[in-house]
Amino acid sequence: MRPTLFEKIALGLSGLTAFTIGAFILFAPHAFYATYGITLGQGASLLSELRAPGAGLAGFGLLMLLGIRRQAVLPVAMAVALTVFIAFPAGRLVGLAVDGMPSGSVIGALVVELIIAALCLAAFRRRLWQPAEYLYNVRPAR
Repeated sequence: MRPTLFEKIALGLSGLTAFTIGAFILFAPHAFYATYGITLGQGASLLSELRAPGAGLAGFGLLMLLGIRRQAVLPVAMAVALTVFIAFPAGRLVGLAVDGMPSGSVIGALVVELIIAALCLAAFRRRLWQPAEYLYNVRPAR
């Protein structure tokens, strides 16, 4: 089953968001975290620990975008989009409960993540209840 326009929009928005944020963290962590009011040190270990998940997030963003074009990748792209954009706000909500109120920029990121999660849930809702065999019943990519 080919992706609908709504699914393509959801994957496009989630993929572009994840890729852009991930790439920004990977290549300019100081500038990225400064937008949240966080000053990073110059330690190689700290920067490595930030760049690695940034690269992962950028890779997930590319996978989401690939799902728009490659029907065989679509189920994985949808699962990745839902996982990323449900897990990030879940983690922020845990931080809010445990650590207290973060900066307004972090709350803004939480709101954006919740909106993208809701968009993905709405876009993929009919596929979420289909048997797995149906999701993977696609022709091989050429």
